[in-house]
Formats: sequence, structure tokens, C-alpha cells
Amino acid sequence: MKLGVNIDHVAVLREAREINDPDILQALYVACQNGADQITIHLREDRRHIQDVDVTNIISFSKVPVNLECAIEPSIIDIVCQNRPHRATLVPEKRQEVTTEGGLDLFSNSDAIKSAIEKLHAAEIPVSLFVDPTIEAMKKSKELGAEMVELHTGHFANLFAMLNSSLPYSNHSVKELELSRAELTQQLQVAIDELKDAAIAAVELGLEVAAGHGLNYHNVHEMVAIKEITELNIGQSIIARSVFSGLDNAVKEMKRLTQR
Repeated sequence: MKLGVNIDHVAVLREAREINDPDILQALYVACQNGADQITIHLREDRRHIQDVDVTNIISFSKVPVNLECAIEPSIIDIVCQNRPHRATLVPEKRQEVTTEGGLDLFSNSDAIKSAIEKLHAAEIPVSLFVDPTIEAMKKSKELGAEMVELHTGHFANLFAMLNSSLPYSNHSVKELELSRAELTQQLQVAIDELKDAAIAAVELGLEVAAGHGLNYHNVHEMVAIKEITELNIGQSIIARSVFSGLDNAVKEMKRLTQR
């Protein structure tokens, strides 16, 4: 299984003080040297972390493929086409959100998504769509012309954390998931089954399958067990672990956990 290391949160820390420290390129090099099969970054419209110059530099200097996440907004697509990453992953984006929540609405935005895909393909950039794990989304992704899907694992991750961590006792408890352990266990199994079914459907349609959002050292084994998923994109938990163990060790440990 390929491990895509998302280094956005290194840039979050840098932008918090508006200085060039920590250096995003140093994070790139350390991740590459310690097992990252891919570097993932997200160029957001509000530029809250990754900046345009980061995109250019990371694609220029990375020793492994770069997966550039972006919204379907035309000016952003133009920047992606100019930089020509190894892949573009189209994601939904809202200014007020802390991080990307939910998959692309493939049905209401189908014309805009199809236009973005065609523009990226004209620049010889393969496209992945960040989608909710439903059979309908797999079919629509294929219809729109994507080569790959990335299954949104946020709901699974929230259920797992509410059941197996201290999250319910913190200020960040997921209010709608404050349920009994029996209910959480049942819903967690449903979420895992949905991810499995979506992955199987995607492969049958000829799509490659990745997964990401909220994956960490405690829950990643559930995704590794789904053989149709060939790539995981993980960021926040790796960068959080690196505060205590160093980025080199954090990447090595996640790489070990993602091996079948």
C-alpha cells in the first residue's frame, strides 16, 4: 500500500507566525527519505497554509510523486495546470471549515467538475475525486472521467475515535455521535462496510482507490484490511506524532502500519 504524506500542517505552523520556519521543503525531504511514497498538499483558495510558491517548489524538488489537492474553482485549476503535479485531487472547499469535510457533490456540480477534469487532462494531469463512499459516487466518478477516487474516511474516523479514544470527554467531542457504545459499534461497522463496498465497486469500474481524512496510528489498520484500497493519504496525525518523535520516526511508523 502506498503512503501519501500530507505536509499541509507543517505550513499551518509556519503561517501561524508568518515566518519561514518550519521549512516546508525540509519536511518534504524528511518524508521522502523515510518512506513516503507520495507527497500530498492542498492549495486552498484562502491560502491558509500551502502557498503558490510552495506548490512550485515542492513539485520541482520532490523525489516522489506529488498529489495536489484543490477546489474546482477555475483560477485554482489554472495554477494546477501550470505546475503539472503527478496527480490532482479535486476536493470540496468551504472558507469557514477547519479542514475539508465531506466528499465532492458530484451531482449538483457535475458540469463544473467535468470541465475541471477536461482542463487537467489537457495538461496531462491524472485526476482523483475526493468522494463519499457510496456506489452512486463511484459510478458518477467514472462517468465524469476520473482515473481515481479517494474515499472520504472522516465519518469512519469520528466513529472510531468516539468509541476508542478520549474524544467524547474533550472539548472536541462530536455531538451528533454522543451515543451508546453499542450504537457506536454498530455504526462503525456500517461505515467500514460502506468503505469496503465502495472500494469494490470502484475497482470493478476500473478506478484506482485511495482513502483519507482522519486516519491515524490507531485506526489505519481498518483501511489496510481493505485490499481494493491501494493508497492512503495521511497528514495531521503524522505531523502531530512528529512533535514528540520527530518527523522521520513518525513517517517510518506510519509506513510500517500501512504494509500488508
